[in-house]
Amino acid sequence: MPVEGTPYHPPVKRSVEIAGHKTSISLEPWFWDSLREAAAQRGMGINALVAKIDEERIASPTPCGLAGAIRLWLVTNLP
Repeated sequence: MPVEGTPYHPPVKRSVEIAGHKTSISLEPWFWDSLREAAAQRGMGINALVAKIDEERIASPTPCGLAGAIRLWLVTNLP
């Protein structure tokens, strides 16, 4: 996974669009890089991948926040 600089960097806030509305997500640069890579590997945009993760999160019996769900999804779905 491409990670530039130190992995110890504060979260960076970015906007994504899910189901037609924008929301802000704060993730560390490593997670943004990994999310971009995962979306590219699957032939989809970041918004589409985040929407997929959000659907899975909401369907969970114990849903966490969206940023946490993205982090967990990346850790469990990337090689």
